[in-house]
Amino acid sequence: MDTYVAINGKNISHNPLSSSQAMSIDKLFPALLECFGIILCGYIAGRTDVITSCQAKGLGNFVSKFALPALLFKNMVVLDFKNVIWSFLWSILIAKVSVFVLVCVLTLAVASPESRYSKAGLYSIFATQSNDFALGYPIVDALYRNTHPEYLQYIYLVAPVSLMLLNPIGFAFCEVQKWKDHPERQQGKLQIIRVVLLQVLKNPIVFMVVVGIVSHFVLGQRIPAVMEEFVDGLANSFGGAALFYLGLSMVGQVDKLTRSTGVALILLITAKLLVMPLICKDMVDLLDSTGYNSSSLNHSSLSNYAFLYGVFPTAPSVAIYASQYNMELDVVTSGMVISTFLSAPIMYVSAWLLTIPLMDPKPLVTELQNVSFNISIVSLVALVWTVAVILLSKKFKRLPHMFSMNLFLAQFLVCFSMILWNFVLKQEDILGQVLTFTLLYGSLYSTYVWTGMYRVSRLVCTVCLDWYVPCVWTGMYRVSLDWYVPVHFSFPLSHVFQNLSSCLWWLFNQDPGRLYLELQFFCAVANYGQGFISFGIFGLDRHLIILPFKKRLVSLWQGRESEEEPPSVVPEEIRLTCTQFVRYHKDQCVQDIVERPGQGTYPPSQAQTQATFLGSDLVDWLVRVGLARDRGEAQLYGAQLQQGGVLQHLTHQFGFRDDTLLHYCFTERSWMPPMERNSSMPPVAM
Repeated sequence: MDTYVAINGKNISHNPLSSSQAMSIDKLFPALLECFGIILCGYIAGRTDVITSCQAKGLGNFVSKFALPALLFKNMVVLDFKNVIWSFLWSILIAKVSVFVLVCVLTLAVASPESRYSKAGLYSIFATQSNDFALGYPIVDALYRNTHPEYLQYIYLVAPVSLMLLNPIGFAFCEVQKWKDHPERQQGKLQIIRVVLLQVLKNPIVFMVVVGIVSHFVLGQRIPAVMEEFVDGLANSFGGAALFYLGLSMVGQVDKLTRSTGVALILLITAKLLVMPLICKDMVDLLDSTGYNSSSLNHSSLSNYAFLYGVFPTAPSVAIYASQYNMELDVVTSGMVISTFLSAPIMYVSAWLLTIPLMDPKPLVTELQNVSFNISIVSLVALVWTVAVILLSKKFKRLPHMFSMNLFLAQFLVCFSMILWNFVLKQEDILGQVLTFTLLYGSLYSTYVWTGMYRVSRLVCTVCLDWYVPCVWTGMYRVSLDWYVPVHFSFPLSHVFQNLSSCLWWLFNQDPGRLYLELQFFCAVANYGQGFISFGIFGLDRHLIILPFKKRLVSLWQGRESEEEPPSVVPEEIRLTCTQFVRYHKDQCVQDIVERPGQGTYPPSQAQTQATFLGSDLVDWLVRVGLARDRGEAQLYGAQLQQGGVLQHLTHQFGFRDDTLLHYCFTERSWMPPMERNSSMPPVAM
């Protein structure tokens, strides 16, 4: 029987379900913390070169070619097909195909002819292939272990949809692009089909799914005892290793993102994290409504599960496909990283919102008030920081940022009024409530006005610059504005839309329903959390905060790099590396990469007074001549040369880095291994 709760004077229907149907929302946050904690450990290990990129490839091969196939084989054998709700699988299949076709058609329509087919293939794979096993499985296990444990098996049934049906279509587009780029290869249609099919069949995941299904019927849903321990050992090693490798694969990927790929990336992430889950949920609601599952409360839970499945981020294997074809690597790799970290808050908030209909109706209003109050406090702190940065950097003197300051002040008053409303509401002061309400909504709607004024100021600035400033600087200024104006303008605009929808819904419906509650919570987060957007765009000034903080952090982490250890205490391995380099490679390296005084275009004055080279140049050279297998090993090699006293940073402030801005030089003093210092042999000249 429906119960009602009053929100904004309306009676909102509330149909509490059985507690057994609820998701275990209290276990979601620990699961997210576990998963993303391991991912962060992998990222730190890769970023600090504890594990090099070459070593990471070895771990990736183990995860993808041994651990994951064993996990799939085990679960395919023991899978109980009798309890499978096939309408759910059909819903996910239709949703994935729909998104795949949508992304493919739009890409073919708007992309440039030079790379149209490669973008269509890889972008479509990006928008449909989810990280089901490494990240999706532990999330589903945490949410449904106690309520719907059978949901776990759908992970293994849904994953082959992309691998065996959609991915081959994307590969075919990439092969067509290769054929267009190199028409001299005379690659026919049959050859393209053969290559695509071979690539699919060579995938160990596809192979083991097929073998597992065959074994399911041959072995009678049971793995033989002689194989069980072996298979379990490999399968159980997948979880932590896969998450750790995911973190390793993220190192250096966001650096490849450029402004030209920003729009494509935003659209792809929108398709993956917003469009996909909505279509999945709608398809389950549509296809499962006439099945045997429609009369039970499980239908609602299955629909929510479909939504959460759609939020799973893109799998890192998509980046591997892009690197194999050497196509669209910057968009795919950056998008994989961003979608992974965006999926965490989206999954948590989505799961929390989906439990609203299961909550006791009485505390709903209090919960909405608490959410608004807590977000306002955090947003207020972010705005104080942002305003301080604008003042200290003196950006407020520029015309666009004059409007920014007014926008920040309006957002500040919104948060302050919401905090004040939390206390005034508890009192019977009608006048205080009216004044606070007026201040709250007056400030709220003024944020939308100032955002529009900011957009107008951008147009005014570009017109003025076209008259008085050379076109080169005009273009640069437009680029800087184009980065943050659309983001800052579109987000509050989604708010003059959500609030309007909320008001109209409230006005024309006597019983708006539970979805109205979710809309109210979204409006609260969007209205009182504007300070987060302002902080993200304006609160981290590069010259005032980021660069000094980075310099200080490097200094604390490494200490003063100028205080190299004397060769007598350098480890044996480093001494051997330095000896080998000085005797056999140094002269050629100097000839190839060192810029003499007066040569080159290095900007630092110190670089013009002595022979220098960039850190990235030495890394390139070490990889090219074979002294290192990849850039990670090359950076470690350069660090050993610095520790052994063979090279140093110009200002003695940084360790050796694969960087295009840091300048190094070979030391002028003589150097040789300690064992030779007491001998009569002449020193190795530097």
